[in-house]
Amino acid sequence: MPAAFPDPARTATPVEWTVPRGAPGDERTAAVGAPTARLRLDLSYDGTDFRGWAAQPGRRTVQGEVEEALARICRVPLRVSVAGRTDAGVHARGQVCHLDVPHVVLDTLPGRSDRRPVDALVTRLAGVLPSDVVVHVAREVPDDFDARFGALWRRYRYRLSDGPAVHDPLRRDVLRHRRHLDVSAMARASTSLLGEHDFLSFCKPRDGATTIRTLRELRWERPDIGRADEGLVVATVVADAFCHHMVRSLVGALIAVGEGRRGEDWPAEVLAARTREAATRDGRGSAPICPPQGLTLDHVAYPPDEELAARAALARARRG
Repeated sequence: MPAAFPDPARTATPVEWTVPRGAPGDERTAAVGAPTARLRLDLSYDGTDFRGWAAQPGRRTVQGEVEEALARICRVPLRVSVAGRTDAGVHARGQVCHLDVPHVVLDTLPGRSDRRPVDALVTRLAGVLPSDVVVHVAREVPDDFDARFGALWRRYRYRLSDGPAVHDPLRRDVLRHRRHLDVSAMARASTSLLGEHDFLSFCKPRDGATTIRTLRELRWERPDIGRADEGLVVATVVADAFCHHMVRSLVGALIAVGEGRRGEDWPAEVLAARTREAATRDGRGSAPICPPQGLTLDHVAYPPDEELAARAALARARRG
């Protein structure tokens, strides 16, 4: 974020920025507190070269690139809130974030064209974002829309190649695994994890926040020839929300089952242990974490507009 932009959150008095209107001498001034439009952005990224989503000083992150691009286009500092903060190396095909843009700024984006401001924003972002981040759609949404707390559920997919015949060096969203996996055993072991549980053994907890989540789906398959991801081992994981490292820990525990190193009852034992102590030979302890590169945030679902406020309030209350 350019240092020349003041931080509204730390400014006691209204801050003004000069916003060019596209023609020489045609300028408008936007101030903190001016009427805003809430925008939803749907985006994808290859997480290989990012240190995760969340902005970090001196490190390349998805949030940092998106906010820097927005600042270049809109000439004001804008902050985005995201549906899920992906870790370093994790990818996204269906990430969602929201931001509030002053109307006076939004109106400048089409310039002399007759495009809608949100369409102009997408086109201009494509011109300044790096090649490993794409904003597909921007749309104006109700003020009650919250990308994080308004979500009904999130779907992740984890992809592994477990043999030379399916290793593809061009796929950066697949973990290359050197041992054959028994997909049927992994699927059977997953059933005991479904439903609402305390997933402390499968996540890195945040101080003061709950580790109770509702796991809606944990499915394993090896797609046949002609289907997407043919020959790979693919996990589909759906929950209302996820704790930090939760998906990677679920996959890590089930890989141990697929390799035959642990029995099919072991993931349930890990769940019941409710501990952050590493698992020992007797099986009691937390789940191992698998590498990030096979993980992709695939989709985030939201309720109808009239239910957005209630959903966000409920999610904030549940997560502390």
